[in-house]
Order: sequence, then structure tokens, then C-alpha cells
Amino acid sequence: MKNKSITALVSAFARAYHAEHNQIKIFDDRLARELLTNDEYTNISSNMSKGITFFLPEFTGTQEECLRAIVDWQLSPSPLGRAAFAEQALQNAVTLGARQYLIFAAGYDTFAYRQPDFADKLQIFEIDHPATGDDKQRRISSLHWQIPSNVHYIPADFLDPDWQKGVLGCPAYDPDQISFSSLLGISYYLPKDSFKQLLSAIVMLLPSGSSIVFDYPDELTFTPQAGERTQKQLMMAAQAGEPMQASYSYRDLEQMLEELNLLIYQHLTPAEINVQLFKAYNDSQPAHPITAFDNVNYCLAVKR
Repeated sequence: MKNKSITALVSAFARAYHAEHNQIKIFDDRLARELLTNDEYTNISSNMSKGITFFLPEFTGTQEECLRAIVDWQLSPSPLGRAAFAEQALQNAVTLGARQYLIFAAGYDTFAYRQPDFADKLQIFEIDHPATGDDKQRRISSLHWQIPSNVHYIPADFLDPDWQKGVLGCPAYDPDQISFSSLLGISYYLPKDSFKQLLSAIVMLLPSGSSIVFDYPDELTFTPQAGERTQKQLMMAAQAGEPMQASYSYRDLEQMLEELNLLIYQHLTPAEINVQLFKAYNDSQPAHPITAFDNVNYCLAVKR
């Protein structure tokens, strides 16, 4: 990827919009808006609201009402849900002794700059393609944010077979320290063999007891049985030049992780995501419900 990721920017927009427009939040990314330029925020808002007939053909309302409907229906569920799941799992991992947080394909993630109290025990590593990472660093510099002393940016092209050298070469990284890794929004865009290779490489970096969290599309994603939102998500990703390439049954996933010496510790289906992560928000905003995509699951796996 030579240019900034459109899907990463749209995900940041969804997190920013949700944080700005709700008191009770699924996930509170209070800094996401600052990472987007005014032009980016305005352009995404305009383009999305103009696409109401694509997303919700029967909907009528003002431009702002159209935007809210699209954000809540199509854009927000996955970025909000998986971030909430990952950071809850991270906090639990820190309680159990994890002292390193590896954020793979960090994109415009802001955890490193809005660290909760429990993060003071962590070394945080943002590992991303140089193009995206450099773009994010430019944005941070223009905002005059101070980079916390426990945050480390590591450029890595995951297509390079030796990308792990960048992690191992970072003076702050300890390969013997229990770690927590996140790979959010990645499994969709890699062929199965490539995703397995990436997981395998990550597992080799980590000691036993370390954990990895990721989201993944189920086996119906590329079939006629996929939900309407899923089909539109596939179209949007393809039009952005970042087509989705893989899907997994639970059995596929379990077998792959078993081969990599990983044990599924927690797994959430869409129905469970709605109950565990979305209920408080939906109870507070019955006029603007957010529901999990019917083809997306979350997984937390632990290295044996």
C-alpha cells in the first residue's frame, strides 16, 4: 500500500462520529476526530450521506439524518465493537501480567495517546506499513501531540518475509515478556494462507501465555446467504481498492489456530456482541440502534 488506507480513514471517521454524537458509547475514541483533517471529515460525511439510496434505499430525511443512519447502520458496528472487545481483553491481560501491547496494522488507532491508567505498565508497539505509519506520524506531529515514552513505532511490510526483524530489533521489545497483540480489521483482506503465515510469524515472537485478538468474517460472507450490509461492505472495500479475500467457519478457525499452537480463549458471535458490547448504548439510544454485522465474529486466542 503506497497511499493512506481509505478503509482505515473511514474506520477513524466512524469512531470519531460515534464519540462526538453520543453520551453513552460503545467505544469512546475521543481523539479520532483530531487525527482527521477537516476536509477529510467533511468529504467522508458528504459522500456517505449522498449514498443513502445505496445503503438504505427506503430512508428519507435531512442530510445529517441520512449520515447518522448510515454511520449507525453500516460504518460503526465493526470498528466500534472490535475496538471495545480488544481493549477490554487487553485490560484483563494486563491484570494477568501482560506488559507489552503489539498493535499490528495500527492504522489510525489512538490507544497510545489516550492511555487509561492500566496502560502505565505497558510498552506499546505500533507496527504498520511504512506508508500508513508515516502518514499517522505526520498527523501526530502537526497536532503537536507528545509521544509517550512507552510508545514505539515500528515500520513493517508484512509482505516482507523478514518483517519480524523490525520488532526484534526494537530495544524496548522483550521477546520473553508476556504480551497482548491485536490484529483488527486484517483477516478480511488477506488470503487464508497469508493470514495464517502472519499469525504464525506473530506467534513466534511471543512467549507462552501471550494472547492475540482479532475479528474475522464467517463462512457465509461470500455467499448469497450473506446479509445485505455484508454485501455492501464487500462492494465498498472493492471500490476502495482493498477487496476482502477470505472467510472462515468456526471449525476452519479452530483448526488453523490449533496448528499454530493457539487456543481459543474467548469467542463472540454477532448475537453475543449485541448483548455484551452494544446493549448499554442501544438502551440509551432506541431511536439510533447499532447492531453487529451478522457475518463478523471476534476471537481471543492464547499461545500455549
